[in-house]
Amino acid sequence: MSTLEEAKAAIIDEFSMFDEWLDKYEYLIEMGKNLDVFPVELKTDDRLIKGCQSRVWLDTRFEDGKLFFRADSDAIITKGIISLLIQVYNGRTPAEINADSFDFVEKIGLKENLSPTRANGLTSMIETIRKEAEKHA
Repeated sequence: MSTLEEAKAAIIDEFSMFDEWLDKYEYLIEMGKNLDVFPVELKTDDRLIKGCQSRVWLDTRFEDGKLFFRADSDAIITKGIISLLIQVYNGRTPAEINADSFDFVEKIGLKENLSPTRANGLTSMIETIRKEAEKHA
């Protein structure tokens, strides 16, 4: 498994291959399609991320000192965004997540290229991942 910094650098590199944001959106959509199947029985209100316009479910498992995430959304771009975050933070320790600035999101220009409601949703996803890390720190 790569380090957190290597995982963030890989995302930055991947997004830098695309000149147009339309291509980056398509890439996000493809990322969302690669999420593991999310069991229907886990689509419960307690797993819904508050503050997202679309519905986003995040299930967290803490095992051997690391956090493991799986998620789903009813919107394709939002599903891609949560997939992006899971790709970077899945299997990390709470300390790694708590110490991280999530700066790669800014570096790829994601937040400023989303609608205001999707940008708020992204912020809510990040806050939820951070809260999960704080719970297990």
